[in-house]
Amino acid sequence: QREVGRDVPSFARGVRDCLREDPDVIFVGEMRDREAATWTLTAAETGHLVFSTLHTRDARGTITRLLDMYPANQQDEVANQLALGLRYILSQKLLPRADGKGRVVAMEILNNSYALSNLIRQRKVEQIYSMLQTRTKDTPGERMMTLERSLAMLVRAGKVTPLEAEKWANDPNAFAGELQHLNESGQ
Repeated sequence: QREVGRDVPSFARGVRDCLREDPDVIFVGEMRDREAATWTLTAAETGHLVFSTLHTRDARGTITRLLDMYPANQQDEVANQLALGLRYILSQKLLPRADGKGRVVAMEILNNSYALSNLIRQRKVEQIYSMLQTRTKDTPGERMMTLERSLAMLVRAGKVTPLEAEKWANDPNAFAGELQHLNESGQ
């Protein structure tokens, strides 16, 4: 464990230095700048298990934000690194519970499949949500889930109200469709 300011001068330097020590797991915290993102991607690309956070609205926004940290002439290289090193993107939102006692988490889960790697490599980020919707419904073994499916499951379980879930959905129409599907299928 390293503390920025005490043990290392910067986030990026801490990640770079830890690569020389053969760590089992690297937790970066938030990737706030290009240098930290570069070393984080390098660590993942070299086979290390890396966890990091990035404040974005959804999984697609995470990929976009990472690519946008770099100038246009470097984005293809970064997209390749991301396609190779990424395993999962978990996007979380905390919603008020229906009973008023705290909060409950809704998650979007994006697993880096072969199809996703190709979309990232080709920088076709706008197609990721469609792929995620399809994989959520048709390929449950890939363990992907849209935020809208997660919200619908929370409503179905009585943990959040439909109105609250709809406020947090990235796509309210998709949320309504997911809720209808769950109600019809009895899941």
